[in-house]
Amino acid sequence: MTTARAYAATSATDPLVPTTIERREVGPHDVLIDIAYAGVCHSDIHTVRGEWGPIAYPQVVGHEIVGTVAEVGTEVTAHKIGDRVGVGCMVNSCGECENCQAGMENYCLNGNVGTYASKDRDGTITQGGYATSVVVNDGFVLRVPESIPYEAAAPLLCAGITTYSPLAHWNAGPGKRVAVVGMGGLGHMAVKIAVAMGAEVTVLSQTLSKQEDGLRFGAEHYYATSDESTFEKLANTFDLIINTVSAPIDLQQYLSLLRLDGTMVSVGAPPEALPISVFTLMSKRRSYAASNIGGIRETQEMLDFCAEHNIAPEIELIKAEDINTAYERVLKSDVRYRFVIDAATI
Repeated sequence: MTTARAYAATSATDPLVPTTIERREVGPHDVLIDIAYAGVCHSDIHTVRGEWGPIAYPQVVGHEIVGTVAEVGTEVTAHKIGDRVGVGCMVNSCGECENCQAGMENYCLNGNVGTYASKDRDGTITQGGYATSVVVNDGFVLRVPESIPYEAAAPLLCAGITTYSPLAHWNAGPGKRVAVVGMGGLGHMAVKIAVAMGAEVTVLSQTLSKQEDGLRFGAEHYYATSDESTFEKLANTFDLIINTVSAPIDLQQYLSLLRLDGTMVSVGAPPEALPISVFTLMSKRRSYAASNIGGIRETQEMLDFCAEHNIAPEIELIKAEDINTAYERVLKSDVRYRFVIDAATI
């Protein structure tokens, strides 16, 4: 067993605190990674505060992980000591169902194993990346291209793939009008990726406070959704809408912005159920969908795409001791655009 320093939640209401955790011994198909950086995702906050259901405490979260390979199992061939690698939202799956066989482990029919707060194959609860090391099955370890800034690579393992996957699946590209709802950690990545794919991108945000950033990232248009005239101006405009917010919105308003056969895809996950009218969909054969991260093969594709197009998240690097303050700032949307923990400070 390997001992790792970490920051853990001890309840749904108390601050995260320093602790130590045990990582399993490196098995034949395992990789031990010395963590360099860990991104802070809104999902981490939802989880530790019990907003997505009860969890077992103490719990270490963090599923945007980059680091260096420190040890490999006897059967590992794809990774070697010293490699720069990453780990995202999954650390295992059944590997046998039709979805896993198709490279979509994120939709494993038997339930994939999440990087944290998930029951692992040995019955233990997985502990995430707010730590100094992690042991992961080699099939869930990703190669991080050297051209991506090391400290900025971590958020790609969640925010990057969460937005890349629906943009790729619904064929964002030249001739497509794409709207991104929300200009946060997910939203700013959706803008950068959609622009690189060749789409005409519009940002729909509550206010114009981040307009300068959105246009700098390549968006051609930026509108405030707090202005009711926005929905009149943009009716019947978009082929694809990527909704990145994790709070309730009026779906009817946004669906009305879709053209014939347009699709709105939610990647943010509010705890509340959102009402929807079938008539809004019927009127122009519109579709409403949701997307959940991406498979390992697609995540590697995303990393290579970002390297090719010089795409990296906008980050604020923090010390581990500042994590509780960072959580409060995330909830206030007071970050541009993703916090990343320097694991050397844990």
